[in-house]
Amino acid sequence: MANERSTSVWDVLVDSPEEAENLRLRSKLMRELTKAVRAWDLPQKDAAKRLRVTQPRLSELLNGKIDKFSLDALVNLLANADLEVNFTVKGKAA
Repeated sequence: MANERSTSVWDVLVDSPEEAENLRLRSKLMRELTKAVRAWDLPQKDAAKRLRVTQPRLSELLNGKIDKFSLDALVNLLANADLEVNFTVKGKAA
């Protein structure tokens, strides 16, 4: 086991490659949303209104509570933030 290497931290934290990929994508979307919200330089109450969520929900996002957000919820938040999701699907490197 000492010689095993993982391709991401998510691979170590969950039991399946599918779960790891889901967490990786959610993490990336959360980072982008957090960056956008902080760039608005608004109080959390106003930023939450802009995203159409409650202030506690925004706080969960800004504090990285990944377990509280599905991919679907994050895509909806991105749309509310006037952001667009683009992605590339490619084969894994051997």
